Amino acid sequence: MAPIASSREEFDEIPTVVGIFSAFGLVFTVSLFAWICCQRKSSKSNKTPPYKFVHVLKGVDIYPENLNSKKKFGADEKNEVKNTPAAPKNSLHLDLEKRDLNGNFPKTNLKAGSPSDLENVTPKLSSEGEKEAVSPDSLKSSTSLASDEKQEKLGALVFSLEYNFEKKAFMVNIKEARGLPAMDEQSMTSDPYIKMTILPEKKHKVKTRVLRKTLDPAFDETFTFYGIPYTQIQELALHFTILSFDRFSRDDIIGEVLIPLAGIELTGGKMLMNREIIKRNVRSSGRGELLISLCYQSTTNTLTVVVLKARHLPKSDVSGLSDPYVKVNLYHAKKRISKKKTHVKKCTPNAVFNELFVFDIPCEGLEEISVEFLVLDSERGSRNEVIGRLVLGAAAEGTGGEHWKEICDYPRRQIAKWHVLCDG
Repeated sequence: MAPIASSREEFDEIPTVVGIFSAFGLVFTVSLFAWICCQRKSSKSNKTPPYKFVHVLKGVDIYPENLNSKKKFGADEKNEVKNTPAAPKNSLHLDLEKRDLNGNFPKTNLKAGSPSDLENVTPKLSSEGEKEAVSPDSLKSSTSLASDEKQEKLGALVFSLEYNFEKKAFMVNIKEARGLPAMDEQSMTSDPYIKMTILPEKKHKVKTRVLRKTLDPAFDETFTFYGIPYTQIQELALHFTILSFDRFSRDDIIGEVLIPLAGIELTGGKMLMNREIIKRNVRSSGRGELLISLCYQSTTNTLTVVVLKARHLPKSDVSGLSDPYVKVNLYHAKKRISKKKTHVKKCTPNAVFNELFVFDIPCEGLEEISVEFLVLDSERGSRNEVIGRLVLGAAAEGTGGEHWKEICDYPRRQIAKWHVLCDG
């Protein structure tokens, strides 16, 4: 009987031993999993986000993991700053490793420049070694104009350029615009914003926020472009377009500024520039031409419109690389009843479309019918801009009215004509 009792005791001890080993194994597994997760989290936090550019607004970076919604942005901030003493601004750092526990960049003292400093065109060196100077090229007009032409004052644009060699990052800070014209005749003010493109490739297109009801907007927005070698900076140019937002129609174009970067040295630090805004499209003599074919079928009461070609289209910007397409609107008694558009033709001033559209006419005859053609430049991520406009109808002047009269006199005949585009 003794051997049987001892074997039972040994059998009862086996579950206890298995439970102890299972508990130790579970604790070890959970600890290992937590350690791996911590290592992955720490390695991810040290990586630079793979963005092509980073937008810094009013000194606050907008990485998704560190978006601070407590900042207030608006046009009224400039008026508040005028009534308070100048306070030091936070310098903008690109090193993500220097953030504090809350994900913010550490503050450093930087001398704040007064408005009079921006108007001074003599080079200056700050105590931190940053070069805030106006280059000799900034004293020249961005586009040569005839001496007998008298340009209206469109204001000035103040911005700074800087290159970070450690990160291979090119930084453009759009500080402010001054003395803009009023585009709203009722309120005698504007709602300005700025679009910027790096030429000639037009790969980087960015824009600022809209500031309401101001002629002296203070943007203070920084755009950082990564992966641009310093040797390539000399081959690029910056194109700024200053616009006024319009809620009910196309935004008004105030003017533009072109900055060729050839000859600008950024090795000494930040460079401050002040350029006059010039009128847009002063370089182009015309809007180009559009070849249209029309045919009126009186039996089916339809109008066939063929958009054939466009030629000599003006430069939508200084690169000369437009991406045109044509929008066709059919009007009855000044009310739009139908609309069509062609495909986009990439990077060409002489586009071949060859696209046919058939419109049903809601009335007998073409007396109250007109067709509008808008040639636009396709821009990804922003509102497309009108290159030129053409209207064909009984009340149209010039070749537009002649072409319309011919299709009315000779129905069922396809008639094609070249037409000169006018301003949109």
